[in-house]
Formats: sequence, structure tokens, C-alpha cells
Amino acid sequence: MKKLLLGALLVACFGQYGQAQTKDMPWQIGLGVGISEYSGDLGNGFFKFDLTPHDVANNGGGKTKNTPGIGTLTVSRYLSNQFDIAARGYLGEWGYFDKINQVGSTTVGNFYRQTVGFEVTPRWKFLEKDNAMFTPYITLGLGVRRVSMPGSRLEDFGIFGMDKAGIYEFTVPAGLGVNVRLTERFGLNLQSNYMWTNNDKAENSSDLEQLTYDQAWFHTIGVTMNLGKVIDTDGDGVGDKRDKCPNTPAGDLVNPTTGCSIDTDKDGIADNKDACPLVAGVASFKGCPDSDNDGVQDSEDKCPTVAGVAKFNGCPDTDNDGIQDSEDACPTVAGIAKFNGCPDTDGDGIEDKLDNCPEKAGIAKFNGCPDTDGDGIEDKLDNCPKVFGVAANNGCPEVKAAVKQLFEKALQGVQFETGKSVIKPNSYAILNNVVKVMIENPTYKLYILGHTDNVGDAAKNLKLSQERAAAVEKYLESKGVNTSRVRSEGFGDTRPAYDNATAEGKTKNRRVEFKVEFEE
Repeated sequence: MKKLLLGALLVACFGQYGQAQTKDMPWQIGLGVGISEYSGDLGNGFFKFDLTPHDVANNGGGKTKNTPGIGTLTVSRYLSNQFDIAARGYLGEWGYFDKINQVGSTTVGNFYRQTVGFEVTPRWKFLEKDNAMFTPYITLGLGVRRVSMPGSRLEDFGIFGMDKAGIYEFTVPAGLGVNVRLTERFGLNLQSNYMWTNNDKAENSSDLEQLTYDQAWFHTIGVTMNLGKVIDTDGDGVGDKRDKCPNTPAGDLVNPTTGCSIDTDKDGIADNKDACPLVAGVASFKGCPDSDNDGVQDSEDKCPTVAGVAKFNGCPDTDNDGIQDSEDACPTVAGIAKFNGCPDTDGDGIEDKLDNCPEKAGIAKFNGCPDTDGDGIEDKLDNCPKVFGVAANNGCPEVKAAVKQLFEKALQGVQFETGKSVIKPNSYAILNNVVKVMIENPTYKLYILGHTDNVGDAAKNLKLSQERAAAVEKYLESKGVNTSRVRSEGFGDTRPAYDNATAEGKTKNRRVEFKVEFEE
């Protein structure tokens, strides 16, 4: 008996989590062992486990048991998550050994009987949460048993005692029990069952008054096996009929009641696969968090609340210039390491905040502004920024004195037929000299300006001045001056150089003016 009890306890200690008897496994078979207790005319032995054994003198001597053993076989059927019905058969011993009583002239010694019986008891699972691991229940039912008479031995009793001496009794069993599920099929059962009988004949002594009906108490522990076919599509140990998460990923630790992954931090990663099971994380880091979603997990992120880059251990480089914000003097504008992350947009080696011309490469002498032609005059002050010049001529090259004299002579030397734009032949010599100057000085560009006096209609004068300037331009081009180097414009009488009130002034105002220009 002790070995059986020890074995059952070991199963309870080392069994795995299991599931309850359900619709897909409705039948359950159980084998149990335990002890029986007596209460009747001879006294009450219920829950008196510390009784001292007595010698049985009239039975050849030896030691008797305090509480006889009992064995059970139970078959139960699942009805709902609240009710089962069970049929139980039992076979064993029943007796009482508290003291020797003197009643009348008869000495009553140790009371000892064999008993066998059968009972049907509905079970109310009063705390049942469908498919719970621990399922306590209350039983109340009806049964029948047979008790051996004095002098008979167990081997004389026979199975159910049908052909041996004994008495039959109707019983009303009531009790408390708990089913403990160890696996999908196997579990433990512990039950304590009180039994009331309908007669008082078991003591079989005519000298005893029938003080009370016979009663018994059985305490048993046993193993159970559920029968039925379980379909478990995801193989998590929880049948599909009660699996609330039938597509659980392989290998996930699941709740034995619901079949859903055990995910304490609710991040979609089962605890047994989650390196950080108490903090919500992401699958790429085995369930550990990346709070700023920058691809660097918090445990390795020096800036876990601000999105950054792996290069800087999760710290940000907002302007993507390769310098982390904490070391970047201009964190929102891309820059260079030389200036601690601040920009040099034009790449001239002068930081933008110190560069007066940050979008044009320049020189330190002019605070970052350019001197394209290298003449020592910054471009914004240089009238000829692409041609090396002199300060005296505002950055443009110095026009030769001979050229100036030629152009001065040409003011009055270029003559036209009266009221027309036809050049007179006596002007060709001066214009040919102008052509020579342009060929010898390829950096020159010529701007031809036509003017008239104020005699006549102003609109006609403007048109005439434009036509005369254009005629000079066309002549120079015909002599080999590239068209890109010559331009012309007429101003009529709007720019008099002399007083139109005099004949001399009017004569001088009728002129063609030449100005040298340079590449800008």
C-alpha cells in the first residue's frame, strides 16, 4: 500500500502540464488505491490515523492494520464542463481497531471485514474552467456493496461474494475529489468518499443494540487515462476543439488551457523564444526592444529613445554627413569633419558661416568670395570678372592709348549719307582700323552706340540711330570680326553729348560711339 501511494505521489510531482477531459476525449478510466475507515455500533474511527494495532489472539496472533486497504476501478463520462458521471467499483478491507468493548456477556474484539461494491455518482465540477489543470468536484450517488461475515477470509469471499457468506447493503456515497491533468491523456485523481449504508448488520452480534447504521469512509489516490481521438493541427499539445489559437508557430510555449502562445509582454513572440520576455520587442532581436525603431536593439543602443544609425551605436546623424549629432556643431545641415560637421557648400575651404559667398568658391582674402580672373579684384567689384584687369579700370584690362585715340576719332569720322544709314566711303579707313584692333585684341568685345541730334521726329531719329549702328556692326563682321564680339544699339536723341542749341553741338551729337567690353 505504501509503495502504491509513493508511486502516485511521484507521478504528481514530476508530471507535465496536461489538459482536462473534453468532448474529444470524453471517456476516462481510473485505477486507485487507498484506505478505508469504519464507523458503527463499535465506535467512530473516522480520521483516526494514529491508532495502535492490537494482537488478534483468536486469529493466530500477529499485528492487524490500523486502516485497511482498498482498491478502485472507475469509469467516467464527460457530460459538460460542469458535470461528469462516474461508475466506480471497489474491493478491499473495512474495519475498526480502537479498543475492546464489553457489551453484555460478549467481548467484542477487533472488527475486520472484506468488502466489495459498485456505485454510480454524478460529479459536479464546481470550479471548472473548461480544460483546467486542476478540477475539483463534489459527488453524490447510489450504490450497493457486499460485506463478509465473521470468520471468512478474503480468499473465501469470492469476487463480489455472490456465492459466499455475506450481506448486501445499499449505499449512498458522497464525497470530494480533484482530477489533476498530467498530459493530454493521463492524470491523477484524489478522492475522499463518505458512504452511508441502509442497515446495521455488519458487526453480526446479537448482543449489540443497533445504535447507528454502518458507515464507511474511503480515501483514495489513483491514475486516470482519457480515451478518445485528439486532433492537434499545430502540434502544441492542445486539441483543435479547444485550441483558441490552432495555428500556433512550432515550438512556442503555449497555455495548456487555450493553446495560445504564452507571451507575457504581448509582442507576438512566445516567452520560450523571447530573449526579453517581460518587455515588448521585435522578432529581429529575438523579442528584445528597439524603442526608436532604428535597427539597433536597446541593449546596444547608446541613444535608445532617438532613432540613429548602427555606425554610431544607435545615436543619430540627422544630416547624414557622417558625424554624429553629439559631435556635430551643425547637426541639421550636412557638413565636414574639418569644421565639426558644419558646411562648406562651395568647397573653398572656408566655413559657410564665415563665407560671404557661401555658394561660390572663393578665397580667404575676400572672405570666401571669388576672384575668377585672379587679378586681385573680387568678382562682385570687378566689371570684367573673367578677364584679368586692373583696378584703375574696375577690373577690366587697360585699353591701349592708341585704341582710345582711334575710337575718339571714329566719333565724328564715321559719316553717313544724309537721313540714311548708308556709310560713306571716306569712313572705311577708320572702320578698317577698328577691324584691325579687334583682330589684334581677341579679348575685346565692341559695343556700337548710334546717336542723333534732336532735329525732326524723335521716333524717326531713334530708328535712324539704330540702323546706322547696325550698319557699322555689319561692316565690321564683313571684314572678319566674329558676330559674337560685336553688338549695336541706337539711342536717337536721348543721349546728347553736346548742346543741341548750336549748330556745332548738333553736328557732334550725330555720332557713332565705340566702347570696348570684356567677358563678364
